[in-house]
Amino acid sequence: MGYQQYGISPQLVERIKLKMKNPVIKDRIKGLTQGLTKADLQNSTKVHQLIRTASGILNEKLSSTQEQQMVQFVLAQRIDPNNTFHLIKLWGMFR
Repeated sequence: MGYQQYGISPQLVERIKLKMKNPVIKDRIKGLTQGLTKADLQNSTKVHQLIRTASGILNEKLSSTQEQQMVQFVLAQRIDPNNTFHLIKLWGMFR
């Protein structure tokens, strides 16, 4: 798993996946990510802000180390939200 290389625990990922099955939370996260661009996802300040907001929505308390690991993971993936291949690759990572 690619995210484990960045120190992100599988337990955290499983908790978040379970919480994302709640339609209310899922809609709030969709609203947060709607309109993001590749440039947004390569801006560490913007990614850090998105992670903090998402963790609040998900009611997950993240340490500064965990936040930094997630920021590094997102930046390293060079995600283009308009590229279907990138989205499929990410989906496969967290299935």
